[in-house]
Amino acid sequence: MAPSNNTAREAREARERLRRYNARQSVHTHQLKRRRRDNIVAVAGFVVIAALATSAQLFYFNGGPGTADPAPSASATPTPTPTAAGENVGEVPSPDLAENREWTGTLTLNDTPLAISLDGAAAPQGVASFINDAQTGFLVGTTCHRLTDGEDFKVLQCGAENPDGAIDGSYSFGPIENAPADNVYAEGSIALARIGGDAYSQGHQFFIVYGDTTIGSDAAGGYSVIGTVTSGLDELETSVISGGQTPRDPAIPTDGVPNIPTSITAVTVQ
Repeated sequence: MAPSNNTAREAREARERLRRYNARQSVHTHQLKRRRRDNIVAVAGFVVIAALATSAQLFYFNGGPGTADPAPSASATPTPTPTAAGENVGEVPSPDLAENREWTGTLTLNDTPLAISLDGAAAPQGVASFINDAQTGFLVGTTCHRLTDGEDFKVLQCGAENPDGAIDGSYSFGPIENAPADNVYAEGSIALARIGGDAYSQGHQFFIVYGDTTIGSDAAGGYSVIGTVTSGLDELETSVISGGQTPRDPAIPTDGVPNIPTSITAVTVQ
């Protein structure tokens, strides 16, 4: 009887070992499947995030003057969440600061002085903001981060705190003032940059039109012209514009970063 008992016991032990082995294999297989699933989810998440980041970058860089869109817009470097229409953000000065009069001064880019005239009657809020930025010293040291050289799209965008052109989300205002009815911005115009479709996203950034430029209005309208460059454009073309630009996006060859690094070195108004 002993051999029979041993055989039965060994059979039970073999079945138990097989059960435990199958259980371990099942757990192992489940873990492998779970790891594969987690990896797929992680990769998919990364792809989505990367795609969103890329889209944001493209939107970020392509929303301003000089885009190659059929109906280009002149905007500050955009953010994904523009300010609600009708709402100023931050310490926006009163339009009364513009005093409903003409202001004159000098805007110096690198070593190139530009004589400027600001129309406080036609664009009181925009001029008040520019005057405040000049008087507080905000503009000095900011960069001209964007240059466009299309056939009918010639602007230099300035007033950015960072070389990448990021806007200050803590400061924005409206409304749009003194936009040309025919969408043509005459050579010498100084206009405020903004996010496309948002009249209350104007801020510190502005663009100088160095050749007659057509910028189609969008859902918000046109772009606030606050003044003009009355002299110095020829010198600006020699010292900055002639150096050309390097496109951020090869698909938009007429819009990029000035090859000659440019910043605001001085600004006075009176």
